[in-house]
Amino acid sequence: MKIAIIGGGIAGLTAAYDLARNGSHSIHIYEAGAQVGGLATGFRGRPGWEWPLERFYHHLFTNDDAIIGLTEEIGASDLLEVHRPTTVMHYQGANYPFDTPVRLLQFPHLPLHTKLRMGAVLAFLKYWPNPPWRSYDRLLADPWLERWMGARGYRTLWQPMLEGKFGPHFQDVNLAWFWARIYKRTPRLAYYRGGFQGFVDALAEKVQERGVAIETQTPVQRIAPNPDRGLLVTTQKEPAAAYDAVLSTVSPGLMGKLTPDLPADYLGQLTSLRSMGAVVLTVALDRPLLTDGTYWVNVPKAEKLPFLALVEHTNMIDPAHYAGDHLLYLGDYLDPSHPYFSMSQEELLAEFLPALARFNPDFQHEWVTGAWMHREVYAQPVPVQGYADLIPDIRTPLPGLYFASMSQVYPWDRGTNYAVEMGRRVAGMIEKDG
Repeated sequence: MKIAIIGGGIAGLTAAYDLARNGSHSIHIYEAGAQVGGLATGFRGRPGWEWPLERFYHHLFTNDDAIIGLTEEIGASDLLEVHRPTTVMHYQGANYPFDTPVRLLQFPHLPLHTKLRMGAVLAFLKYWPNPPWRSYDRLLADPWLERWMGARGYRTLWQPMLEGKFGPHFQDVNLAWFWARIYKRTPRLAYYRGGFQGFVDALAEKVQERGVAIETQTPVQRIAPNPDRGLLVTTQKEPAAAYDAVLSTVSPGLMGKLTPDLPADYLGQLTSLRSMGAVVLTVALDRPLLTDGTYWVNVPKAEKLPFLALVEHTNMIDPAHYAGDHLLYLGDYLDPSHPYFSMSQEELLAEFLPALARFNPDFQHEWVTGAWMHREVYAQPVPVQGYADLIPDIRTPLPGLYFASMSQVYPWDRGTNYAVEMGRRVAGMIEKDG
């Protein structure tokens, strides 16, 4: 078969890797950006950086078996390193670690019985055998958690975090999403030597060794039925080319624009999916901000700070790989209409930097030696009540056309592990249908 893959992210690369296994297909990847990797692509902020850094913060959990397995399969397991960083919750101006049950019990702002009740609910969600997540799809997380954790515990810790993550949509998020976040989380994290771009480049090299053509800076303009057979793909660089099968890994909104020939009901499914964007400012300092070695700080909306997460990347990864720069991610998930999406880097820096004194009272603007802003309008699906019934089929109504996006990895949250799972799944479908 002649196969086109739209999007050179991890899902598209993984699908290409599997489809090219026996050399019986002609495969072409079209990537709109300058490099492959999707949301996991890295950048080098300065010439002295040994490693690129992800535009949007990334790590793996140690039970992310799909991507770890693929890493081993392509002979890149030497790139993986496991770390045990500290994650905290910022509450009333102080940081509190919650990465073990003991640390949860040590939180001083709730009575013991409330913490025990909350811990029991979290343990139930994480360890109950054969978890009925499909029934959780029909339940809203907000009222369920308040009922079972108790109003005081839930409203103190979990509601602010849910609101921070989903903003005005937080009361619409279902319990299956929350369950998946608790179920999958591990205290140890994995990261690639050379960053995630190191893994992406290793995978792309294997894909090309199998004869797959990768064309970057080539946005696709249209996917349409071929009057003869299969599908036609039109790019900004070339006239329409015919393919037997096409896999599109773009956002649901872009998918609808590229394929207006899809039936109205399927197009309606695409446009009905809600999602949020991401705004991340990466800041280089000449010294650590979090001097106790903390890696990740969750920042509830109730703290009235201008970002949701503060991640000191170089408290997990040696700053020597970045020419001695101490690197912070300051990020938030927001509706694309939020003012942050129209601010300049300088304006966003002015918005964010004053808040750093909350985490280190000695902080001075002079510590900042560089900054880089990255934005993406499609970064976090919003899994509403009954979301399982809203997900568009991977096999679209147009014969030979497949759609695979982060909105379809549910109940799992978006992430590189599930991009690998999705890529392998859709590759199997294409093989079976061909």
